[in-house]
Amino acid sequence: MIPRAWFEQALRRISPHIRTTPLTFDPHLEIFFKWENQQVTGSFKARGALNKVLSLLEWERARGLVTASAGNHGQGVALAGNLTKSPVLVFASEQAAPMKIAAMQSLGAEVRLVPGGYAEAEQTGITYAVTKGMTWISPYNDGQIIAGQGTMALELLDQLPALANSTWIIPAGGGGLVSGVGTALEKTANRPRLVAVQSEASAFLHALYHTGSQDKIVELPSLADGLAGPVEPGSVTVPLTRQVVDEFLLVSEEQIAQAIAYAWNHYQQRIEGSAAVALAAVLSGQVSSHPLVILITGGNIQSEVFDKIIGTNSA
Repeated sequence: MIPRAWFEQALRRISPHIRTTPLTFDPHLEIFFKWENQQVTGSFKARGALNKVLSLLEWERARGLVTASAGNHGQGVALAGNLTKSPVLVFASEQAAPMKIAAMQSLGAEVRLVPGGYAEAEQTGITYAVTKGMTWISPYNDGQIIAGQGTMALELLDQLPALANSTWIIPAGGGGLVSGVGTALEKTANRPRLVAVQSEASAFLHALYHTGSQDKIVELPSLADGLAGPVEPGSVTVPLTRQVVDEFLLVSEEQIAQAIAYAWNHYQQRIEGSAAVALAAVLSGQVSSHPLVILITGGNIQSEVFDKIIGTNSA
């Protein structure tokens, strides 16, 4: 278990560099929204990346930082590299969204594209870091990354403490966010009920949660690109997720698209597919308890994809 002190330290460490994102309420749906799409770099991933890099020793940063990312984690590491004057190398799938690749590069990261999907990019990154003696920054399988992601829970309860007695809906990929939020809240009174959500098209963590194995999962293209790909074998997030998550759901690609459109048409919020899975679970009727808290984790969606979805699902 990650010590509670780590989350409090992480919040103090990263607070000068992040935004306190808005918390709003929709009385019609009885839902509170935490809008991390308005975070620096447009994603919650900046929290974990900043906490990890800022916690490193100077010599660890000087060796150079290596990571793998679909885009959002890579932007967070690149931002942290800027702050600490550390070189950053990101391995990304050749299928990664061009706008996310460009965003990582604009923050100063070198991006190398790897044939295949996220799994190939992650393994290439790990191997490269070990071979070259550089510092590996996992997107999820790291206590300091998890502690950084969990700061969202501390911030949210500071905004409205009563939400400790509610149900929180959280997107899940590698499990860094949901295990971080759950662990940060482990010792609180009236701990929220946690519901994790993933796409049917890439249900690796869902399978690990329910069966303990991801071997039979076949990955398909998904709008939730930031949640895609298998989980690193032995990842600390797997037992943490199984410990803190009360229910784990799947949503379809059509439901994700409808949620992206709903967020725009009703709240004028641009969200990406990885963030939309939580709202999709509610709109599809899979979650009915109230009040609900939905963590909207990012807004970095390719413009042509967003425009097509909005055009197809106009209000």
